[in-house]
Order: sequence, then structure tokens, then C-alpha cells
Amino acid sequence: MEKKLEKFADSTTCPVRNVLDRFGDKWSVLILLSLDEEGTLRFNELHKMIDTISQKMLAVTLKTLEADGLVNRTIFPQIPPKVEYELTERGKSLLPHIHSLVQWSMENMNAIKTSRLEYGA
Repeated sequence: MEKKLEKFADSTTCPVRNVLDRFGDKWSVLILLSLDEEGTLRFNELHKMIDTISQKMLAVTLKTLEADGLVNRTIFPQIPPKVEYELTERGKSLLPHIHSLVQWSMENMNAIKTSRLEYGA
């Protein structure tokens, strides 16, 4: 293996693979973009914004984002319990990169679809 690529060989120590594995799933980027667009949101508000995600998957994804320090969860001691989610500074620092990826995706999606059709033919 080339010396340059050794740093990417082990997924536990490779920063690129490690980070992308954590938020490169189906839902994390949508949650981060929703919190960016709306600011602080409650669980049910997030669930309504991303209506195709199950409540269980939303809860699991939020816990993962919270564990990575991208999302902050605030619990208010009241009845019924009130829980709000918002982006942390680390989460906000990721947004320009996500927005660049969104822009690139929008600019290239039609060409990608065409390539996929041609490849499959």
C-alpha cells in the first residue's frame, strides 16, 4: 500500500472514514439541515419535518449526533417532559461542507441519473 494511503487503511483511526460513517447515513444530514434551517426543535417537530423517518430511527440518529457533539439535547423538567435539540458549535462548523455537498448534488443529479441509466443499459 502506498505510504500516502496508510492513514486511511484502518477505519478506527482514519478520520475520513470514521466521521463519514457516523453522519453519512440516510438521516443525519437531513436532521442537521433541519436544525440549521429551523434552529431549536422538539422531537415531534423534527419528526414532522422529516416525515419518512420512523420515531425509533430519529431517536437513534439524534443520540448518535449528540454523542459526536454535533447536536445538543436540552431536557426541561416539566410535565409533560420537554426536550429540545439544537446544533452545537461543532455541528454548525460542519454546515458549510454539507451545504457545498447539497449544492454539488443539485448541480449534478441529472447527469448522475443519466450516467446510471447509460451504465445499466
